[in-house]
Amino acid sequence: MDAHQLVTEYLRLGLAFDRLEEGFVDAYTGDPALRRAVDNAPPPQPGELARRAVELRAALPHSGLPAQRVEFLDVHLGAMECSARKFAGEDIAFVAEVRAYFDVDIAPGDTEDYRDAHRRMDEVLGGSGPLVERVIAHRRADEIPPERLAACVEAFSGALRELVRERYPLPDHEQVSYEIVGDKPWSGFNYYLGNYRSTVAINSDLKQHMVHLPLLIAHESYPGHHTEHCRKEAGLVAAGQAEQTLFLVNTPQCLMAEGLADLALGAIVGPGWGKWAQEIYADLGLRFDGERAERFSEASAALLSVRQDAALLLHDRHRDADEVVAFLRRWGLTTEERARQSLRFLSSPLWRAYISTYVEGYRLLGGWLDRARDDNDRIARFGRLLDEPLTPGALRAR
Repeated sequence: MDAHQLVTEYLRLGLAFDRLEEGFVDAYTGDPALRRAVDNAPPPQPGELARRAVELRAALPHSGLPAQRVEFLDVHLGAMECSARKFAGEDIAFVAEVRAYFDVDIAPGDTEDYRDAHRRMDEVLGGSGPLVERVIAHRRADEIPPERLAACVEAFSGALRELVRERYPLPDHEQVSYEIVGDKPWSGFNYYLGNYRSTVAINSDLKQHMVHLPLLIAHESYPGHHTEHCRKEAGLVAAGQAEQTLFLVNTPQCLMAEGLADLALGAIVGPGWGKWAQEIYADLGLRFDGERAERFSEASAALLSVRQDAALLLHDRHRDADEVVAFLRRWGLTTEERARQSLRFLSSPLWRAYISTYVEGYRLLGGWLDRARDDNDRIARFGRLLDEPLTPGALRAR
């Protein structure tokens, strides 16, 4: 099997998963005729998809593809094999499932780290009374009035777009449009449409907060998902790496993308992003204490693993939903409503393992960026994340 045929079969295999679970294909910008052929074929059988993934992995060493592309395809075919086995009804332990999907090993966090984060959050907030009540009150005061949300989204999108285009050039006609949606298990979602265009959906079921919105826009658009898709389309896809036209849920690609996106605001604005955001809100007539917000975000950063711990409780230790919600409320210092929304995400058959992409992606990519020699090296490293087909294993090796 030559390189072109193998990559075509890889795309055909990946596209077939959308017939088993709509939404498994996050984005596809390749040959529409191939997608039509897959959509019009007989319904795929999970067992056959698993066997095909194994066959394609075995053919990789003889394909003539460069080592970097072989490594990328190998770990993604391994993830597809695991997904197919799950669809076939095979019982796979949760930790092993996460390892197969995302090429990382997970373990519970340390509650002492969570207690330390609570102490630091308490210092930032001040006042008296139970910390959870003060945190909830702080977040409630930070809510963006619904009628102002669209203006805030456009302001941050425009400001971040200018910064990104100066540092990581984008095609002139790239574009992001925003829409407000409801009844979703996530807070925001990027739908990459190809030809340098994205639609970003923002979930109206969750209150949007002033501290969170710049992080959300950076994550979904500039320099996060939209920017990464655009630069890979302009670079890798244009150079003939057709495997980059397909983006599948529950693959190492997701961990790399989510880690990059969660680090996006810090990468493009850096320390002091709170004051930067404060000035934008002030232009919109909204009061926002940027310095305090940034300090509070830094204090709460050690709670990163709480939701992954909740997933382990639910799927690895098989605890009931109420116990998981209580865990989220205790250590995440959140409301019942917010905890139930997190539980919905963690309970979704498609998304149940996905929380690890944010936790482990942030750690892996953040650690790699932190080892930069200086600011210029850090900028260059983030550019490599945007441009190269890196995997978790490749990043660990580097």
